[in-house]
Amino acid sequence: MPKSKERCQEIREEMRNTILQKSLLYFARNGFAGTKISDLSRNIGIAQGTIYVYFESKEELFREILKLTNYGQMLKRMKRLTNLPISAAKKLRILSETVMKRLKEDESFAAMVALNTQMLLEKNQAYSSEETIYQTELYEYTAKLIEQGQREKTMAEGSGMKLADYYWGVVYLYSLKRLFTTEYEMISVEDLERTVRKG
Repeated sequence: MPKSKERCQEIREEMRNTILQKSLLYFARNGFAGTKISDLSRNIGIAQGTIYVYFESKEELFREILKLTNYGQMLKRMKRLTNLPISAAKKLRILSETVMKRLKEDESFAAMVALNTQMLLEKNQAYSSEETIYQTELYEYTAKLIEQGQREKTMAEGSGMKLADYYWGVVYLYSLKRLFTTEYEMISVEDLERTVRKG
């Protein structure tokens, strides 16, 4: 008995979602530059041509993966948090609690952090100047929060961008552990805050 149009559409959607979910982890592990469609298709266990039935190029596939991770939503939340009229210590607590909760509960959040860091590293390979190393809005908003805390004497001294890099570097490490290991001890909110807090 032939499949109905509806069932054929369901099968197409299931395959597309399978490709997206499995590609998300592969890109998170290998980065954009380190991902070849031929290797990705072997990793997923489907023919390379099947990927091209659903996505015209590696770039289109990657754009669709980024939509899954809701990076834009994270940036909006971070911008709102940075502009709240509360102390930097309270902002840092809200950020750290949110990050740790999402790392524990949401694999796509861990993948978003990993993908963002991979893109940052790939983007800056040709740069050598210290001033051009950190070029991401997420780091910029985090640096603003840290700089407010430095004025309030609650955050460590030093470059806000470097401290933001340290903070998100720790988050990146635990994102990788969340994605690619089964047994690890997650740090606490307080441990994460210590990466930028004074004392």
